[in-house]
Amino acid sequence: MSRTTAGLSPGLKQRHLSMIALGGVIGAGLFVGSGAGIAAAGPSIVVAYAISGVLVMLVMRMLGEMSAANPASGSFSVHAERAFGPWAGFTAGWAFWFLLCVAVGLEGIGAAKIMTGWFPGTPEWAWVALFMVVFCGTNLAAVKNFGEFEFWFAALKVGAIVLFLGIGVLAIVGVLPGTDAPGTANLTGAGGFFPHGSEGLIVGLLASVFAYGGLETVTIAAAESEHPVQGVAKAVRTAMWRIALFYIGSMAVIVTLVPWGDKAVVEKGPYVATLDHLGIPAAGQIMNVVVLVALLSAMNANIYGASRMAGSLVARGQGPQALGRLYGGVPRPAVLVSCVVGFGCVLLSYWSPDKAFIWLLNTIGAIILVVWFFIAASQLVLRRRTEREAPEKLVVKMWAFPVLTWVALAGMAAIFVLMAREEGTRVQLYYTGALTLVLAVAGFALQKARGDRGETATAAVAEDAAVEDALTRDAVADKA
Repeated sequence: MSRTTAGLSPGLKQRHLSMIALGGVIGAGLFVGSGAGIAAAGPSIVVAYAISGVLVMLVMRMLGEMSAANPASGSFSVHAERAFGPWAGFTAGWAFWFLLCVAVGLEGIGAAKIMTGWFPGTPEWAWVALFMVVFCGTNLAAVKNFGEFEFWFAALKVGAIVLFLGIGVLAIVGVLPGTDAPGTANLTGAGGFFPHGSEGLIVGLLASVFAYGGLETVTIAAAESEHPVQGVAKAVRTAMWRIALFYIGSMAVIVTLVPWGDKAVVEKGPYVATLDHLGIPAAGQIMNVVVLVALLSAMNANIYGASRMAGSLVARGQGPQALGRLYGGVPRPAVLVSCVVGFGCVLLSYWSPDKAFIWLLNTIGAIILVVWFFIAASQLVLRRRTEREAPEKLVVKMWAFPVLTWVALAGMAAIFVLMAREEGTRVQLYYTGALTLVLAVAGFALQKARGDRGETATAAVAEDAAVEDALTRDAVADKA
């Protein structure tokens, strides 16, 4: 049995976990990308975000239940392995690792574009390289450094959204100086609440689903916290409704204050367009700073998540052993490889923007849905097992089990169907499906080659998690 992940340092505090949970999902997808969803769905984008928000809350409740019962740095990959065998953990884990590595590159490109706007003539790749070096260094050091960086990054993002919501509410009720209450004119005019009918709502729904990706990182980080069980339970409970408030509340404020057909919503981003509409001075530059912080925060969190997922997979014999070696409680080879792959994606965006880079974007298009499917299916199996074997571990419980678990699975299946209907997302479904199939076949082959059986694998993973949890508690006790 490998104990690689057992040596991770418990350096994260509860405040770190809470902010990672809140800030990990608040990125450029919300600040900028939501503009395309508003253009497609109009005011009904509020309904789209509400529907996808309910699905995400169900998924996070399921993941919180499993992670509180068995904290592990591999999170849902470990849970999938416990439920279905090594092939499932291999598939979910490496698919998520690939998603995070590509996302690191994309976020670096987005941040570099902002910097070149401020410093014309500087090369984008140089900015990306600088960001990579900084956050690679942050993640190579002790985990508490990652936690501090992410805490303050997330605090700024959360503060910006709270301030935006406050200004928006004042403007809606007509008490913000220089503004008049808009009433329902923007919600019911220009085509009504559903200007593009159900098709527009579907496009908005698909856009909103993928904007919620990133919450999973908190359950990965929980394994390195001082109190993993209590930490993940509290972080998941408090984060879900707050994030729903931020997302749904922001969309409601934006479409109430700004006509949904305003081109600035897409060109400048919905937050900048709203602040400009209200006459807030230097709104564009203020939001550029916030978006830059959001992108850098996401880079930092995704490098961390990718390295821990890779380290966990290696610890379970599902990757090259050198990748999971620990130095000072940190899987430094996994950090370096994740950064190199992320920067490689950036280089592809310059070398082959119309072929290789587009292939990468299409391949990661629906990976988060695949991960959510594994989470729901695993919880369906593990809840029954935990109730039989260790009911005291159910610190967090999925609501109305198993009904809402099946509702979540049906919701995911519906989104897959909707993606297959839309020409713009169908190709993403094909590419992601192909990657998932390749990983599943490779996982089955590795499982067969090692002679693993489901029961043996489950026991081994459970033992690894128990060792990891015990060593974490011991380390905390020693410090105390």
